[in-house]
Amino acid sequence: MGDVDLTSDPCSCPSSPLSRSGVSPPLLEPPSSSSTLPFRNGVMLFMLSVSAERLQRFKELLVEEAPSPGCTPLTWGQLKSARCGEVVHLLTEYFPGRRAWEVARDIFAKMNQTELCLQTQRELNEMLPNLEPEASSLRRRVLTLEEDESDKIREYKARVMSEHSALCDRTSWPGNNVDFFYQEPCREDTLLQCLLLPRKPQGRQPRTVVLQGDAGVGKTTVAKKLMLQWAQDTFYAHKGWLAFYLHCRELDRPEEQSFSELIAHKLSGSPALASRILSHPEHLLLLLDGFEELTLTLIDRPEDLSEDWGQKMPGSVLLTSLLSQRMLPDATLIVFLRSSLWKTVSPFLKGPSLIPLTGFSAPERFMYFRSYFKNRHDADAALRFATGNAVLFSMCRVPVTCWLVCSCLKRQMERGSGLPRAFPNATAVFVHYLSSLLPTRVRHVVGETHQEQLKRLCSLAAEGMWKNQWVFGETDLSLARLDERDVEAFLRVSVLRRVVAGGDLVAFTHPSFQEFFAALLFVLCFPQRLRNFQALDRFRILQLLAHPERRRNHLAGMALFLFGLLNDTCALGVEQLFGCKVSLGNKRKLLKVATMPPDGDLPTPQHGLPQLLYCLHEIREEAFVGQILHDHRKARLAISKVRDLQVSAFCLKFCPRLQELELAVAWAVAKATSLSPGRLPSPRPEGSDRSSLWWQDFCSVFKTHESLEVLTLKDSAMDTEAVEILAAALRHPHCNLRKLIFKRVGPLVVSEGIIRVLVENQYLRHLEIRDTEMGPRVMDALCNTLRHPRCFLQCLSPHSVRWVFILKVVWRISVERRLEGCPFNPTNRADLTRSLKRNIHLKTLMLRRGSLERGEQCPPVLAPQLERLSLESCDLTPLSCGSLAFSLVSNQSLTHLSLAENALQGDGVKQLWSVLRHFPSPLQRLVLRNCALTSECCQDIASALDKNKNLRSLDLGCNSLRDNGVALLCQPLLNPDSGLQVLELEECQFTSVCCPALTSVLLHNRTLRHLDLSGNGVGLRGAKLLQDAALKRVLRPEVVLYVPAASGAAVTALGGKAPRREGDPGPEMLLVEAATSCTPFLGVYSSLMGKKRQSRGVDMMRRLEGPAVNKDVLQVVQDWKDELCDQATGTV
Repeated sequence: MGDVDLTSDPCSCPSSPLSRSGVSPPLLEPPSSSSTLPFRNGVMLFMLSVSAERLQRFKELLVEEAPSPGCTPLTWGQLKSARCGEVVHLLTEYFPGRRAWEVARDIFAKMNQTELCLQTQRELNEMLPNLEPEASSLRRRVLTLEEDESDKIREYKARVMSEHSALCDRTSWPGNNVDFFYQEPCREDTLLQCLLLPRKPQGRQPRTVVLQGDAGVGKTTVAKKLMLQWAQDTFYAHKGWLAFYLHCRELDRPEEQSFSELIAHKLSGSPALASRILSHPEHLLLLLDGFEELTLTLIDRPEDLSEDWGQKMPGSVLLTSLLSQRMLPDATLIVFLRSSLWKTVSPFLKGPSLIPLTGFSAPERFMYFRSYFKNRHDADAALRFATGNAVLFSMCRVPVTCWLVCSCLKRQMERGSGLPRAFPNATAVFVHYLSSLLPTRVRHVVGETHQEQLKRLCSLAAEGMWKNQWVFGETDLSLARLDERDVEAFLRVSVLRRVVAGGDLVAFTHPSFQEFFAALLFVLCFPQRLRNFQALDRFRILQLLAHPERRRNHLAGMALFLFGLLNDTCALGVEQLFGCKVSLGNKRKLLKVATMPPDGDLPTPQHGLPQLLYCLHEIREEAFVGQILHDHRKARLAISKVRDLQVSAFCLKFCPRLQELELAVAWAVAKATSLSPGRLPSPRPEGSDRSSLWWQDFCSVFKTHESLEVLTLKDSAMDTEAVEILAAALRHPHCNLRKLIFKRVGPLVVSEGIIRVLVENQYLRHLEIRDTEMGPRVMDALCNTLRHPRCFLQCLSPHSVRWVFILKVVWRISVERRLEGCPFNPTNRADLTRSLKRNIHLKTLMLRRGSLERGEQCPPVLAPQLERLSLESCDLTPLSCGSLAFSLVSNQSLTHLSLAENALQGDGVKQLWSVLRHFPSPLQRLVLRNCALTSECCQDIASALDKNKNLRSLDLGCNSLRDNGVALLCQPLLNPDSGLQVLELEECQFTSVCCPALTSVLLHNRTLRHLDLSGNGVGLRGAKLLQDAALKRVLRPEVVLYVPAASGAAVTALGGKAPRREGDPGPEMLLVEAATSCTPFLGVYSSLMGKKRQSRGVDMMRRLEGPAVNKDVLQVVQDWKDELCDQATGTV
């Protein structure tokens, strides 16, 4: 069953044995997390903690409450058998909006439940201050049935109870009657009673609910349990629903049928009763299951659908009409869907509420192992082995697989064989299990070899995998040359199963069986062929290793098994246990295709790890893995599960040339490093703390990989122990890390231990901390570290640290009027000066929005050693800009300055341009992007450009310079001695009026190498003038027109890394960005807001450096070339 974390009182759940064999492990302690609840916070989560006795009293008082205006009163008949989740449903339905919380609060007060009363009031005050109920109506048409019709409904319920009373899958697993069992059903009961709760406080019951999970996690079991509870009148009895379980195979028929005929068949052939029920769709509860067995295609044309439940139609039309609620829109749908099919089915669903079912949780798997192995010593040994292979232990989330693993381990232990030797990887467990099903009893033809029959089965499996097909008909079996006797033989040993009893369609008993046999085909030997193995081509290999965006590759399991079977020990096991010859010819093919070029990166999925890493971990051969990963330079890893941690720790060891590592660590894995797999009935076995060891193993790459110089940790939250392990690795004498970047990480990640790395690691020179809140102690530690003589940072960009911290380390405040609004007083100056003198290595400082306190205005004064300064979006005022301009007079080191995203206006930059015009300055790059400049300030800019020959690069993008301003800027560019090489005028709101001036620049300027004119409405006339000028230019360099693919595309990346000289640590940088609140922002970084703000999407350092130039080319960035093409084709 799904791993849905529901907080409930175990005592209120009905006690039942865990298995038919009488094995009854202790109950699980209710989990504290509610992350996967089927409803959002604010729908009275606390009700689930109410005991059975108090719930009964609550119901007695609830029935006495006066109903809301226009609503019918609650009756005791509705409440009598209602469970806590159903009571909440009744509350939100009969007392909409705030009224539900007020009624609950009043009842708790009458019950003297002070804590619950306060909790309810807290939600009213904090979560629901302006709660308005959605339009809802309890007026439902009454469904009246004749006596004989009621009898037929009772017969139908009795039949449902008979059919669904056996909740376990009836698949005949070997040993099933002895030792196969499911978990205690307490969680299922809690899930079911909360299944249809509103997803938000003011919401209504969802009309469509989707329970999604992988094969075997218990979707069908939940469906059967729901039908059983409905038939017993214990599932939302107050709704008066009529429930029908519909497997997709019932609709997937060659002949047309109507929905009323389908329902009538379930009611023992009563079309009149079916019509009466379908005429009241609000009383219908439809459960749709078995989508993985569909052979039809859903209809994507709305006009082809039907709302007539009495009309005969093809199965595809009928099913799509039901899913989209074109037919029976007032019915309630519960859809049970395999995860891999979500993308296919979800477009047809109307406002679905998605509930994931994840199978056994880690504590449940521990409990299962302990329950399966009666001997405590054996249970510990099995758990020690299983938890040592995180991929195998992850497979045990599926109850059937958990049993399969336990049975194989037990059998091997009874033989006295060592588990690691017998099972070198997860694939070997399936080799042992499936080989035990297939010995000679499968053979039926005299003289036919067992291997030939096995090859036909594998061919069927492989063909299905390539087509993403899981159900097979007569044609498929014929193409695989499997005759009826073959099929019957595999059915007898439960490798195959009938989709419908007595039908022609078959499927593998479990999808993992199909994945295994499909992979086995490419390992088997074919002696009679010229090439003695079924070769994989490059296209198929890339298919196996692909990681589609935001969904799992359906070939992932097959790929994992294929690499596992190519392990030498596992391949030998296949020969011995299956009694057939194998060939490792595809191993060379995989090695050739999977090996990336020397400058390549590891494939980067949208989430999780690259599929290639899982496959390499499964093959477990160091020579093979080393050949594939040896030349990889970059890797991006998202570690969200324990298995990700083990796999990545294993694979990174074989990337000796790795230079850059980008890492995202989820909280679940970070918590795992605290060595707590969950509360167990008895002490944990040795080896259950593997996750901490794997994290240490992972972090060891910083000590062993000399070329690893960049670590980016983003969207992560880790506990103290995990952070300390990482910090210890970064402080190791053999760690050569030069650049450490934190983006949107939790408050514990940037710790004092991490800050100490700046002093203890002699190579680290670049530290970025973006969108991260740091505590006062960490700030003080960073402050002290920056003053330390062994701290060699040369670039500082504090985006999350307030000015009170930055000024303490970097700024020198020496003028009384500049202390206005600054949190410092004159007594701080001596300390500030000493800090500044000690920090002689800091060369680059970058500040961004959020560095200033609200209302704080502290004028920046340049530190003398700075070479690059960026003050983007720092709420600078004209006064601040004037102070900065004054500092430029005496500064002889600053070469790059960015004041982008500050509303400086003309007054703010006037003094800046005055200094650049009258005083010599080393400034080479100036960024005034989106600074609210107008054409009025362009005369000052032009005068400064005419006098200052050192300025090489100027960004004035996203300012309203208009035609007059741009024309003024063009004048100094016509001087022969103009030194400007880069001019960016993106989105400066000029038109064709100033194009003659720009044309003159294109024809006569000799120094420009980059001119950005994009985002301006020059029109057809202006485009023609500029195009002609570019063609007529005879001066060197030649003009190249460039159309940016996206915002920021015209800005090229920084140049290559400077070579490290002996004794010279190289370029250094410290970058810290702002968090908007104290809560760590772990989500994906927000998208850019508005065209005017597109520049924010460009990296600050890239913008500060400016676009790279080619001395032989004048690159004109433009987006008006298409207008000329349109004119040529006559489309204008």
